[in-house]
Amino acid sequence: MPEALRVEIQDGVQTITLDRPDALNAMTATMGKELDEALRDAERSDEVRCVVLTGAGRGFCSGQDLREIPEGGGTFRDLLRSRYNRIIHRMHAMEKPVVAAVNGVAAGAGCNLALAADLRVASDRATFIEVFARIGLIPDSGGTWFLPRLVGVGRALEMMMLADPVDAATAERIGLVNRVVPHGELMPRTMEWAVRLAQGPTRAYGLIKRGVTRNLSADLRGALEYEACLQEIAGRTDDHREGLAAFREKRSPAYRGR
Repeated sequence: MPEALRVEIQDGVQTITLDRPDALNAMTATMGKELDEALRDAERSDEVRCVVLTGAGRGFCSGQDLREIPEGGGTFRDLLRSRYNRIIHRMHAMEKPVVAAVNGVAAGAGCNLALAADLRVASDRATFIEVFARIGLIPDSGGTWFLPRLVGVGRALEMMMLADPVDAATAERIGLVNRVVPHGELMPRTMEWAVRLAQGPTRAYGLIKRGVTRNLSADLRGALEYEACLQEIAGRTDDHREGLAAFREKRSPAYRGR
């Protein structure tokens, strides 16, 4: 059984809850290992068709547990490569939707963990802060990649350099999160999306993620060609055939994620 998080699967949704509430779910070696394993299991499981990531208590994730910051012989490079980089890449590359339910503070690497999700639903009590510059560091865990793409370069540099907290309402206004909901409705509202995604055309969602990621750095000609390749793959799926049949028969599709 995991020590630092909880994992539940229901209705095709795997919910991963970071579970160190007394430390605002600060990331430790144990939590990092368990989170990577839970995400790997979600990737491989036919039962799981959407992942929800949230935190227990008042925080989503307050970032790296400072008691484990490298001193002397340790290096930040090793820490990032062995822990955060694998987690962030796994979330981003997973060909299933990943939704972050941000219940409270998301700081440092915890902020960027939320940004690595495909969609973000935030409690009206949530705050986001790229806190790194306060201790003379730079945003890691994908922060310099995700944040400018979500809010633009100017906003991203403001958040990174001034290291001021961004409240939920501002986060929604600048495009950092998709929705802000009352705190008590966070998980029910998140699960509405998650279950809907879990019942959708999973292969198509994975191909959408592939296309968006690649075409962020492609020219138009290259983007069009890559779309054509991905559409060829999508057109051969069972879900596409079911979607067409449902349309013709005027019924709701029963996608199976294949």
